[in-house]
Amino acid sequence: MKLVYRIILLLLCALGSLRSYGQHTEPLVSGSFQNLSVEEFARQLQAQTRYRFFFDSTAVQGVKVNLQVQAQPLSRVLQQALAPTTVRYAVDEDHNVFLTSGTALTTTLPGNFFQPGAVADVAATADTLTTIRGGRATSPAKLYEIGRPGAAKGATATVAGHIREAKSGEPVLGASVYITSPSIGASTDQFGYYALTLPVGAHILNIRGIGIKNTQRRIQLHADGKLEVEVEEDITALKEVRVEAEKDKNVAGLQMGVEKLDIKTIRQVPTAFGETDILRVVLTLPGVKSIGEGSTGISVRGGATDQNLILFNDATVYSPSHLFGFFSAFNPDILKTVELYKSAIPARYGGRLSSVLDIATRDGNKKKLAGSGGIGLLTSRLTLEGPIVKDKSSFIIGGRSSYSDWILRRLPDRSLKESAASFYDVSAHISHELDEKNTLYATGYLSRDRFKLASDTAYAYQNRNASLKWRHTFNNTLYGVLTATGSQYGYEVTSEKNPVSASALAFNLAQVGLQADFSYFRNAQHTVDFGASTLRYRLRPGRLTPQGPESLVEPDDLGREQGQESALYVSDRWDVTPRLAVSVGLRYSLYQSLGARDVYEYAPGVARSVYTITDTVHYGAGKTIATYHGPEYRLGLKYALSDRSSLKASYNRTRQYIHQLSNTASLSPTDTWKLSDAYVRPQVGDQFSVGYYRNFRNNTIETSVETYYKFMHDFVDYISGASLLLNHHLETDIINAEGKAYGVEFSVKKSTGKINGWLSYTYSRSLVRANAGTPAEQINGGKYYPSNFDKPHDVTLAGNYRFSRRFSTSLNFNYSTGRPITLPLTTYYLEGATRVFYSDRNAYRVPDYYRVDFAMNIEGGHKAKKLAHSSWTLSVYNLTGRRNPYSVYFKAQNGKINGYQLSIFGQPIPSVTYNFKF
Repeated sequence: MKLVYRIILLLLCALGSLRSYGQHTEPLVSGSFQNLSVEEFARQLQAQTRYRFFFDSTAVQGVKVNLQVQAQPLSRVLQQALAPTTVRYAVDEDHNVFLTSGTALTTTLPGNFFQPGAVADVAATADTLTTIRGGRATSPAKLYEIGRPGAAKGATATVAGHIREAKSGEPVLGASVYITSPSIGASTDQFGYYALTLPVGAHILNIRGIGIKNTQRRIQLHADGKLEVEVEEDITALKEVRVEAEKDKNVAGLQMGVEKLDIKTIRQVPTAFGETDILRVVLTLPGVKSIGEGSTGISVRGGATDQNLILFNDATVYSPSHLFGFFSAFNPDILKTVELYKSAIPARYGGRLSSVLDIATRDGNKKKLAGSGGIGLLTSRLTLEGPIVKDKSSFIIGGRSSYSDWILRRLPDRSLKESAASFYDVSAHISHELDEKNTLYATGYLSRDRFKLASDTAYAYQNRNASLKWRHTFNNTLYGVLTATGSQYGYEVTSEKNPVSASALAFNLAQVGLQADFSYFRNAQHTVDFGASTLRYRLRPGRLTPQGPESLVEPDDLGREQGQESALYVSDRWDVTPRLAVSVGLRYSLYQSLGARDVYEYAPGVARSVYTITDTVHYGAGKTIATYHGPEYRLGLKYALSDRSSLKASYNRTRQYIHQLSNTASLSPTDTWKLSDAYVRPQVGDQFSVGYYRNFRNNTIETSVETYYKFMHDFVDYISGASLLLNHHLETDIINAEGKAYGVEFSVKKSTGKINGWLSYTYSRSLVRANAGTPAEQINGGKYYPSNFDKPHDVTLAGNYRFSRRFSTSLNFNYSTGRPITLPLTTYYLEGATRVFYSDRNAYRVPDYYRVDFAMNIEGGHKAKKLAHSSWTLSVYNLTGRRNPYSVYFKAQNGKINGYQLSIFGQPIPSVTYNFKF
């Protein structure tokens, strides 16, 4: 019996020894670690032992390890390697190794932890490093684990999420998220979303963004996972205009011909009547020119005004201005960013030849209720925003209204007293996060204008726009956005003073669309975008109706037009090498002109006119009248010469199926639109661009030179004496012309410091030729002539000087060559009537244009806790009183033709605006 007890006792001792050995055994390490950084040393040990290493890169920076071992326990290896340095280590029971500087991390609770007075010391030690698995990253001092451990050596994983402002929950657009070793980075999109494919292991994410503080997040990447990042607003940005987030994007980015403005920059530029106007700021950019004083119509690189696609949260805007162009149609308080694409237009955009102006609103504050507004001499505005469900959904709604009638009634001129001018607009946006994979966005816009000046004719026009988006994240590397949009523009011109001729002329254009866009982050070198879209146009080009029982006006109606435009696209951005990047895209568009409609047929070989109509063909509802389709190519190249300079080149082809009809160079609310049909072919444009980009003084000064050459085919021009309103056979008065535009743009931008702003010079030409068809349809003998938008020289300066945090000044200067004009040269008699002989089309020019604007901005106190923050803006538009021509017209007086120049702003216009924010 004693023998049995002895055997059992020996077995128990042996088992205890084995258990003790199993609990305390360490993995053995072998290798030669010569002149390695601590980061690389830890990576190699982690690969051999499967222990996880955590450390602060800044704490171990510059420390080198020199050691050669063979089958040594891990703790012994760490002790030998780190003994000559200030780095200390600690290992917990979960096989986590913590490397710290100076003092080793405490991984176990002290024996007196539960005794009074002992907690403070432990808390201080624990604060050295905090490990969190995934979640919302709010602190740069914490370590965030992404995914589950177990990835093979050399594997990669994707970390994705959103960058949002901590106070408001607003997404940060265009922020750079990157690591330095290896150099891998990405920019957040319009939703603040980013995706980075990185080697598995420890990394430091650097985050830079406009209006946010530069920050970092420490991650331990094991596998694919999410990291939502909250960042703080950069309050010190009040000192200056900061673009540090993308201070080298003009050099490092692949996109060329793109201008991006944030609302803080836009507010710096002085404009008429003290109202922040995004379109007038866009006019200060290189390659963008005004079509006339007092108008917000823009010509981009020699293109016509209808060749610009203006999007408001992806819904098309057809009339972007109020009061004949004196005010922009967009409330500045709800806007976030404005992007203008002049070349290398992304494949997701289509339908216009010259440019895309993409305007994005803010999502609204998801944390608390807030508001802002302003009171000016002619307009006032108010914006409210706040959470619907805190941290999940928010709203923002803003409205503007003018009250200029009271000023007109107090003017001594009787005709002006009888005038009226007013407008209002309302914008609303809602965002709601259903869950971490699905988010809904809804936007609505409504505006209405009424204008009557010194006559009985009243003008009224309105815009209605709406968009609904559903964003779904499939996984870290793929997400999609489904967007439904609706746009409507219409006007009415009424005259009721004379009951006999009282009438109303109306026009209406409506479109509805559906678009699906997908972004696939294949890896660090490839980003693929693809999608599809369709648009249905419904157009009522003109309807004249009598007003009142005494009116003798005959009703007239041009009927309706319909068209369907659809497209598929795909594009891939490929980083071939660290210096060379390529973007290749293809968009294929299809357009169908649809009935119900009557189409005239004309005799072949002669000019189309009412006298050459041979037949009328009726097309039923939904029947195809004409079909057009074709590919649209996108190509971009970037080669980095150094960290501060690069070369870029691009080519793009675009197609446009809708055309604006106007007899004037400046925009008017009575301009109509025409869909492509059997006689009006779609416009096709090809643009080639090359640019050189160079930054100086640590990327605080940006310089660039871009040159371009553009061919345009089948855009609309008019025969002499064309009639556009209520024309039942419009194809007899319009022709398909071709054109070319070329130029070079120089730009210098200083983004930081007390003095900041940009200076640009553009030399460009825009020429037209109508050489097709019969001799009667040719203009200027079929030779090239300057287009209405040909202004060879343009110089723009937008500068700001901040004296202090509360006081700053802004100066805006613009000079450009006068636009072309066709002049009457003489009169002659023919068949008993006096006739006018005109020069060749656009053979002369109006006087050159220049203007100086000045503004002072006075901020209120910058106390953090105030009921409301306020500021004053005092500005003078046209400081020198230059009488720039709005139009030039001629009158026959005493047998002579006399010319006259009409100036809208012929004297300095002072204004004052009070702005507030709470």
